[in-house]
Amino acid sequence: MSLFNIFDVAGSGMSAQSVRLNTVASNLANADNLSGSAAQAYRAREPVFKAIYSAADGTSQSQVVGVKVSAIATSGAAIQTRYMPGSPMADKNGYVYGSNVNPIEEMVNMISASRSYQNDVQVLNTSKEMLLRTLTLGS
Repeated sequence: MSLFNIFDVAGSGMSAQSVRLNTVASNLANADNLSGSAAQAYRAREPVFKAIYSAADGTSQSQVVGVKVSAIATSGAAIQTRYMPGSPMADKNGYVYGSNVNPIEEMVNMISASRSYQNDVQVLNTSKEMLLRTLTLGS
């Protein structure tokens, strides 16, 4: 792997973590939404990452050259059911349905994604410094 490939790997990681942060923000924004049916209730979403491999170069091994978001998965966790017969959104039995977003888990995801993004930025900065110092070795 060339030193220049590090920029591709870190850049794809930053892009993937950016999608993760946006998904967390969407989940947190919809955490308190209520609906009149379980089918219409907001369900938490989470990105699914997939490694990107280089083409095999004559050997039987390929290298990971990045990461991408392959899908946005919807949580299968149970929807919250609340008895609120006075609500205009209540169904015929008096229930409203809330999202299945767990704000604590989402905050943990946000911190993790933010730190991963910061680590990728640090990798880029360190690689840039190494390349710049390599160029000045001969002078």
